[in-house]
Amino acid sequence: MKLFGRKATPVGQVFITPTSRGFKRAGSGYASYVDAPQEWRGTSRQVCGLWPFAAGSGSPLAGVPLGTNMLTGNMIGLDPITAFKRGLIPNPSAYFMSLPGLGKSTLVGKMMMGMNAYGIVPITLGDVKGEHVARTRAMDGQVIPLGNGRGYLNVLDPGASAKAAARLSGSLRDEVLEEAHMHRQAILESLITISRGTPPSETEVTVLDQALRMLFARFIGIPLIPDLIQVIASRPQELREIVLDHGDDERYLNATDELRRSLGGLVSGGRLGTMFSRHTTEELDFTRPSVFDLSGIGDTLPAQQAAGMLAAWSAGFAGVKIAQILADAGLEPRRNYVVVLDEFWRALRIGRGIVDRADSLTRLNRHEGVGQLMVSHTLRDFDTVENEADRKKAQSFAERSGMIIMGGLPKSEMDAISRIREMTQAERNMLVSWADSKKITSRGTGQSAPYGRGKFLIKLGNAPGIPLNTRLTEIEKRVGDTNLRWDMGPRAAAVA
Repeated sequence: MKLFGRKATPVGQVFITPTSRGFKRAGSGYASYVDAPQEWRGTSRQVCGLWPFAAGSGSPLAGVPLGTNMLTGNMIGLDPITAFKRGLIPNPSAYFMSLPGLGKSTLVGKMMMGMNAYGIVPITLGDVKGEHVARTRAMDGQVIPLGNGRGYLNVLDPGASAKAAARLSGSLRDEVLEEAHMHRQAILESLITISRGTPPSETEVTVLDQALRMLFARFIGIPLIPDLIQVIASRPQELREIVLDHGDDERYLNATDELRRSLGGLVSGGRLGTMFSRHTTEELDFTRPSVFDLSGIGDTLPAQQAAGMLAAWSAGFAGVKIAQILADAGLEPRRNYVVVLDEFWRALRIGRGIVDRADSLTRLNRHEGVGQLMVSHTLRDFDTVENEADRKKAQSFAERSGMIIMGGLPKSEMDAISRIREMTQAERNMLVSWADSKKITSRGTGQSAPYGRGKFLIKLGNAPGIPLNTRLTEIEKRVGDTNLRWDMGPRAAAVA
């Protein structure tokens, strides 16, 4: 006789159905606790003789080793570029979010270092806290400080584009020069937007475009923003026709006064400081890891932070584009890059038009051979974007990311996350429990830490999430400590 698929065994006149723990009857050997069986992992070649007793694992091995699956103990290896190449995600991007202090930046850094070992060049375009400086140096990378007298970036410097154009000819040379012009104009428009709080007018954009073309056609050497102001102030006929001054000097000056005033503000030490007032201190090297270090700009100067981040974005994406054109021409080896946009929501909150700029920069990553790691605390970070249309566009950054990696988050965030990824109740409970600041656990080092530190839920599409417990190597611990300015005991002392 069978009941529910199991054979029932008669005991006297009673049929007893065995459970997964044995016969539930006094004296019948029922086990109240069953030890988990030993598990091993191997390739299909290694375990083929164990068929049919081998089972597939739910933990992907598609990239950088990150840690272990909290449910199965299996190793998890994942990064957006490898996952994209293997068809696990539609585009090579990852979006990280968690409350502060739970290991978000450390996991981003671990992924950066692992991808660098795979030959993928990591570029951090704006590190406002200096969290990625030590690990970039550990990778023999380049640190470019900006702001408050620490370093300067001339947004008119042709830099890599001029060197690339000298090596190219025909349409590829024209493409490089036009790309360089477009990036120069775009960053100037963005900086003016940050300075004013509103974008330049249509007439100002056209004047800026023509003035830049005239400047680079006539200027000998590397121009600065004051040289561009001088071109506009000289009232050339090409610009007169744009503003329709009909030969009236006063009308021309009235039409261009605001633009010249805004350009002057970029170098006068006003709202955006002086980081754009001099020639570039250090040119970006796209053959090795690099980071734009903005940690010298305090949180009390949000406009300067945003300006530095946008300038870094423009320089980074423009350079990657040029590197790929040189590779297309066979003049440089083909390189893939991973761009890190940490705390990028800070730039988006400053003024109208900034979100559109960020959106245009980040949409073409798949076509340019570039992966992206975007980092924020929660989706509510974008609530600081004042304009509703910009706010919705900003929230779409997470929605269109190939994978979403979440640490501890408040319960109030769960509904917003569910609108971009399907979430089970168990997954919600897991994320909220990791955010509980009252839950403290020992790390086996004599020190205590938040229960949720190092724990993340990885969502690939709407598939069930993969719970990750991050594992760090000794070098990753040494370069990933974000509490160096606090006396945190032996580990902090060793790192310092």
